[in-house]
Amino acid sequence: MNGTEGFPLRKCALVVLGALAIQAAALLAMGHPPICTCGTVKLWWGVVQSSENSQHIFDWYSFSHVIHGFIFYGLTWLALPRAPVLARFAIAVGVEATWEILENTPFVIERYRAGTISLNYYGDSVINSLSDNVCMIVGFVLARRLPISATIGAAVAMELIVGYVIRDNLTLNILMLVHPIDAIRAWQAGG
Repeated sequence: MNGTEGFPLRKCALVVLGALAIQAAALLAMGHPPICTCGTVKLWWGVVQSSENSQHIFDWYSFSHVIHGFIFYGLTWLALPRAPVLARFAIAVGVEATWEILENTPFVIERYRAGTISLNYYGDSVINSLSDNVCMIVGFVLARRLPISATIGAAVAMELIVGYVIRDNLTLNILMLVHPIDAIRAWQAGG
């Protein structure tokens, strides 16, 4: 990633590793398991309505975190156009780490369980949460490399595919977290 003027790669790496370490430590302190309590680590887990969702490395919600990277790249580019890309990257990792900690608080977990179809959601394992941040990193790097139209097209495609397959995606997740709608909840449940 180019753009180290005023923010060297070493400093960026320290900030990023620090944010990831704080993220992991906070989740462990809140009682989240390091890995799935089933005792295994799977690369992919595709069953949303199960106790193993958000417990393995990647799942259907990983695509939402790639989109987070697209969004954070765009927002930091707009808000800090003169900042080195590595500084904006470090900010994005810090924001994602902060969201991962907040998302795994009892308040937000209960909000998901009450307002969405995520009745079996008890929070992320540490490995899943860190993988979510890695997905955001992938999205940030892709947004830097791809034309804007390709980035937007990829985000729309991911939202449509994930929405079709699991009846949930980033857009619906935000909507149902902020303002649950019974008709959407019924559709998500298959009714």
